[in-house]
Amino acid sequence: MARYKPIDTQPKFIPVDLAAQLLPGTFEHALHHLLEHAIDVTPFDARYRNDSTGAPAYPPAMLLRVVLFAYARGIVSSRAIARACEDHVTFIALSGDSRPHFTTIAHFVSTLGDQIAPIFAAVLAVCDRQGLIGREMFAIDGVKLPSNASKHRSGTRADFERQAAKMERAAEAMLARHRVEDARDTEPTLAAKDTARRERLLRDAAELRTWLTQHPKDRRGPTGAIRKSNRTDNESAKMATSKGVIQGYTGVATVDAAHQIIVDAQAHGVGAEQELLLPAVDATSALRQPETMITADAGYHSEANLRALADAEVSALIADKDMRRRDARFATQDRYTALPHALHDKSKPARKPLAVFGPDDFQYDPVARTCVCPAGKSLYRRGAARVTHDHVGAHFRGAKRDCGPCALRAQCLRSPDTTPTRTVAFFHGRVSTRDVDHSAAMRDRIDTPEGRAQYAQRFAVVEPVFANLRANKRLDHFTLRGRGKVDTQWKLYCLVHNIEKLAHAGYAA
Repeated sequence: MARYKPIDTQPKFIPVDLAAQLLPGTFEHALHHLLEHAIDVTPFDARYRNDSTGAPAYPPAMLLRVVLFAYARGIVSSRAIARACEDHVTFIALSGDSRPHFTTIAHFVSTLGDQIAPIFAAVLAVCDRQGLIGREMFAIDGVKLPSNASKHRSGTRADFERQAAKMERAAEAMLARHRVEDARDTEPTLAAKDTARRERLLRDAAELRTWLTQHPKDRRGPTGAIRKSNRTDNESAKMATSKGVIQGYTGVATVDAAHQIIVDAQAHGVGAEQELLLPAVDATSALRQPETMITADAGYHSEANLRALADAEVSALIADKDMRRRDARFATQDRYTALPHALHDKSKPARKPLAVFGPDDFQYDPVARTCVCPAGKSLYRRGAARVTHDHVGAHFRGAKRDCGPCALRAQCLRSPDTTPTRTVAFFHGRVSTRDVDHSAAMRDRIDTPEGRAQYAQRFAVVEPVFANLRANKRLDHFTLRGRGKVDTQWKLYCLVHNIEKLAHAGYAA
């Protein structure tokens, strides 16, 4: 029978050369070399006022090394990072066996603020010197992630006013009921549970009133429409995703096509991606060249964005929502669609379209400008010529005396119980209020063989980057509150990605 030497995994007291644990060619070695030799971290000195008094502080470069290495290993909790600095030899080597407390780590990350942007730019400069930025194509994309905020505390000021008033009314009703009970001859025992509930309602209502006083105005979008506020993090947004509605932020990354270096990273409390394209493009102005191509998916498509890019003479390929329908290569894409998860599928079964009369069922005379419905009744014409979404046409409406008792209402109206009369339009032309239809020009450009080949390259550029951040780094939520702090955390994760690229390229090996 074979015999083997025993394998002993018990703890041992052995001498360890901490510097030797950072092997050349690894992420931790590149990270240590960057923060020790290539990046100026002296601006962090302004955070401290302990030159002559006070306790010595942990070096910011050491804390940054530990946090970035933890993010690279999918560790985001400050307590878990502090434990790793005590137990894991690589963390011990990066921290110099200093063992920072978890509150120190949490405070450092949450107060980085604008100081992380110069670090991000310095790493980009190193990537550029290593030849990792090609500037041929920048692909823009984003991911919506929940943050440390409750979506149940979202609403407009009017919603919060109604909630506070409802709580106050409930508390008053409970108090009145107690007074009635107290007036009886035999005094009942006061229900402690009701009393606690009334106090909780009054406390919650007071918190709502205080929040309303501190925030006298609703949040507004770029068009002036009211956006829902959030009482735990008013800079976050309620946004729809494939997994349902979340309260969080959108992390936007601009990725260079040469080696998938993230050249810009921003986090916004906005769910509508159209608003995020131009800030991302503007942030890359120092890196772009005249021939640099900007690509983005249909979420960033709008006429205003395309016009702004054209005015700035930025070469771009921005897909529209119907691009795949026009591309024969996506004709069979439905067969690869995975079955929806039973716990996350919030969609309703598709309703069978109602068989209603269409414009072809009406007798329209463009010369006489008359219209007769399938029941033989004449419709009233509404105006000489009306414009609907740049389309010019003749609009007609039926009379209540004809549509009300009509036997064909169920076939003519989608909602015969609530819609009084039928309207129908016949379009005969299109007018544009714009000098140039940038959306049409972009469709024509992206539908060419060259445009499709360039846009297809975008998938191979940006999708692996987000797969690395989401799957390998286990980034499934932001742990901080406030756009500034969330933006810092997003930049830290993108920094990890770029430093990994430097390590794989043999930097400081």
